[in-house]
Amino acid sequence: MFKPVNRYIQIKLPEVVTQTNSGIVLPENFKPSEERYSTATVEAYASDVRFKDQLVMCGGRGASVIVDKSMIEEISVNNEKINIILDNYVVGIVQ
Repeated sequence: MFKPVNRYIQIKLPEVVTQTNSGIVLPENFKPSEERYSTATVEAYASDVRFKDQLVMCGGRGASVIVDKSMIEEISVNNEKINIILDNYVVGIVQ
């Protein structure tokens, strides 16, 4: 089990489905432009997160937050991929 510390928040990103049924052939290296921010679900958070009270009011674990996607860190723990982000890269809580 993973427990974030030092203001880190463990998040789960929404599944991205890429499907093209249009018949248009795209180059292999083509990447559609992505939004800078994304919603994420809080899985766990450190006890020293600066907006812990607001997280608890919005459900704590399971709360939806808006994060800067470029600052998400992916780590591997016991062959499991975990996404974490520092609390200062969370720009809002969705209620």
